[in-house]
Amino acid sequence: MRNAILIALGLVIGIICTVFAMNALRERNPFPHAVMSVMAHHAGALSQAVKTQRCDATESRQHLTRLLETSADISAAFPGVDQPFLDEISKLHDKTQAALDAAPADCKALAAAIKPIGETCQSCHQQYR
Repeated sequence: MRNAILIALGLVIGIICTVFAMNALRERNPFPHAVMSVMAHHAGALSQAVKTQRCDATESRQHLTRLLETSADISAAFPGVDQPFLDEISKLHDKTQAALDAAPADCKALAAAIKPIGETCQSCHQQYR
């Protein structure tokens, strides 16, 4: 009886240690999550501005600039990815650059400018998430 309890206790401790180790290994590189979080923040701020109809041109330009700069970090955040993923990154960069070049001054223009960015993000997340 004592041996069975010790074996069961050893298995439980082993499972708990394995879960801790797996979580630690998964969190080893926070860069990909950080890049996506920053992009989500700026894209969310732009979407929120359109929803609330408070589209300040200067703020919109700042968020679009940060999206563009952060999209350049995606390939570094996900090293060793295949060519279709790199093509999606390039598409996102191009769409963001086009939105920034359009310099949306009102909510209608901002909504039109960020729509292709959102579609590109959605497409990539559907394929690679």
